[in-house]
Amino acid sequence: MKHFIVSIFVCFSQLSFGQNTSQYNEPYRPQFHFTPPAKWMNDPNGLVYHNGKYHLFYQYYPDGIVWGPMHWGHAESTDLLHWKQLPVALYPDTLGWIFSGSAVIDKDNTAGFGKNAMIAIYTYHNDDIWKAGKKNTESQALAYSLDEGKTWTKYKANPVLNNSGEQDFRDPKVFWHTQTARWIMTLAVGDKIKLFSSQNLKEWQEESVFKPTEKDTELGVWECPDLFSMKTDSGETKWIMIINHGDKGPNGGSCTRYFIGDFDGKTFTQTQNAKWLDHGTDYYAAVTFSNVPNDKKIVLGWMSNWQYATKVPTEVWRSAMTLPRELELIKDKNGYYLNQKMVSQLAAVTKPIFSKANVATPFEKKEIDLSQSEVRFDFSQPTDAMITLSNTKGELFTITIAGNIVVTDRSHSGQTAFHESFAAKPQVMSVEDRITSVQLVLDKSSVEILLNGGKYSMTNLCFPTEAYSEIKIITKDSIALSNFTVSAISRIW
Repeated sequence: MKHFIVSIFVCFSQLSFGQNTSQYNEPYRPQFHFTPPAKWMNDPNGLVYHNGKYHLFYQYYPDGIVWGPMHWGHAESTDLLHWKQLPVALYPDTLGWIFSGSAVIDKDNTAGFGKNAMIAIYTYHNDDIWKAGKKNTESQALAYSLDEGKTWTKYKANPVLNNSGEQDFRDPKVFWHTQTARWIMTLAVGDKIKLFSSQNLKEWQEESVFKPTEKDTELGVWECPDLFSMKTDSGETKWIMIINHGDKGPNGGSCTRYFIGDFDGKTFTQTQNAKWLDHGTDYYAAVTFSNVPNDKKIVLGWMSNWQYATKVPTEVWRSAMTLPRELELIKDKNGYYLNQKMVSQLAAVTKPIFSKANVATPFEKKEIDLSQSEVRFDFSQPTDAMITLSNTKGELFTITIAGNIVVTDRSHSGQTAFHESFAAKPQVMSVEDRITSVQLVLDKSSVEILLNGGKYSMTNLCFPTEAYSEIKIITKDSIALSNFTVSAISRIW
């Protein structure tokens, strides 16, 4: 693949609750992405909006920087960027560890816990049963809060949905379906998704099973499903099923894909082939916030990959979330797709430091701090191009655009030796149309790439030993780059 890239251009020249508060200035610590104060974090859980605040719960192990007995950590925000860390919401108990799930606002008190109760629906994982080699290790349970998530009470009759014999039976995502006046649960069960319904969140009835129509390769464990409806600009309604997979993504390891279809209150019917929500290696466990005003769909993912998540070169904390992204449902000549845009609140902490209406290629800008930045530009005409981010040590991260192929290469981006798969090969994305616009968001140890206004996405970790301070853009044809802007993004902690 490296030879392929070169050939393109030959032709043209410490708060872990009880510990000291972290200052959030450790090497590689993101400054405007969510990270735990200390210790291990993975999947976002229980994403919900209530009374002016977004609540982020997350898989959390407060006693180590590698995965362990899972808790639900908790943070809240009024703008999806500035997060207030709160005490751990849910702890393991005799029924098991607290795996992933969702949260809803019970506006009509269907469960009897109280009007507008915040209710968490989560998976219990019994590690003792798992170690004994039995399959019925996971079940679904409830907890509720009557004070906006500050304190929680677990339902005394847990679990509310017992395992029916499957090894993997996890990650309930629940929503209220107005047309049938029932709660709907999507659950990852082995290599399929089961749908259940309930009138009170306590008693569940299986309704159907969703299995993709296309033949799957082995994608590892199925996790963190999500089902929701969206409207196109023309007012057409479609349903979207997000499924996360533990392995064999488009560029290796963890991955997220989605299906477009229809839902009648019982059965989800796929109407076109699946698409990848992100082609980078560091976008996983992505799910949407519930109860957001105006029915906006805001998605958040875990910015890592199970291949090397426990080995990345951080010591106080492990893992970050992606930036929250607002979804749009678009229909074009190739069918429907989800467009992703960074939430509009990001503009409030973004300040241009270099801006020109037009710059000619080849273009180079040195001595500019890219450690916390956004880079945006448009191509005046489609062309093959190479974008290089580098520093004075010669470390570099490259993005190559060649026809309908986009390639990222982090093999020389900084620290890479912590795991053999991290930089073993470039990451490749096929696109349906030529690239006309580029948005890069960098935050210490990550590069989020949105192309063509968010139609295409690639999310990558990288660990430069010195901040990137130069951007270079070479194009096959001598053209102008329009609306070229580099902006600094403020620290939010």
